[in-house]
Amino acid sequence: MNEHTEPQSIAAKLVEIMKECSHITKSGTNDYHGYSYATSSDVLQMVNASLSRHHICSVVTPELLRMEPSTTAKGSEEHLATVRVDIALIDGDTGETLTISGIGSGQDANDKAVMKAQTAAIKYAYLLSFAICADDDPEREDLPSTHKSAASSGSTRGKAGMAAPFPDNSSFHCQDCGASISEKVDHYSRQYFGRPLCLNCQHSQRKQA
Repeated sequence: MNEHTEPQSIAAKLVEIMKECSHITKSGTNDYHGYSYATSSDVLQMVNASLSRHHICSVVTPELLRMEPSTTAKGSEEHLATVRVDIALIDGDTGETLTISGIGSGQDANDKAVMKAQTAAIKYAYLLSFAICADDDPEREDLPSTHKSAASSGSTRGKAGMAAPFPDNSSFHCQDCGASISEKVDHYSRQYFGRPLCLNCQHSQRKQA
C-alpha cells in the first residue's frame, strides 16, 4: 500500500531556497567609481531558478510612493521615483501564499525613473527576504580608502541620536539624519535600503530588519 506523502509547506520550501540563494557573485562593474556589485538580473535569475525548482511562482504588484524633481551634482534636472513592490509567492503544490516587500528609488532625466525604482525594489526585496549575501557592504575594511573616508564624513552623530554639525559641501545627504554622504554611499543605500542613508542609519535599519 502506498503511503500518502504530505507536500512540503511553503515555509519549508523557502528554507531550501534560502540555502540555494545564500550568496551571489558580483558580475556588475561601475567603471566610474571602480567597484563591483550584484546586478538585478543576476539576483532575479538566481532566485527565479530556485523558485521554479520548488514550484513557487511570484506575482509582483508595484506602487508608486513618490515622484519628485531632483537636481544632480552637475545641476541637471531629473526625476526621482520611489516605488514599493509587494511580491506574492504562491506555492503551486499547496496553494499557500506569502508576500514579501521592498522599496527602491530610481532617478532619471527621462521616463525611466519608475522602471529603475521598480528594479531596485524587487532586487532589495529578494536580497533582504532571502538573506542573500552579495558582499556589497561599504563598512568593509578591504574597500578603497577613498570610499571609506568619503563615507565616514557623513556618519558622525551627536548626543541623543541627533546629527552632529557638518559642512554642507556635498549634494548627497542622509534622508533620516541629514548628514552629508558620498556618492558611493548614496548609490549603495538606494540599492539596498530604497533611500539615501549614512552608515549609522544603514546600521540602524539592519538592526530593525
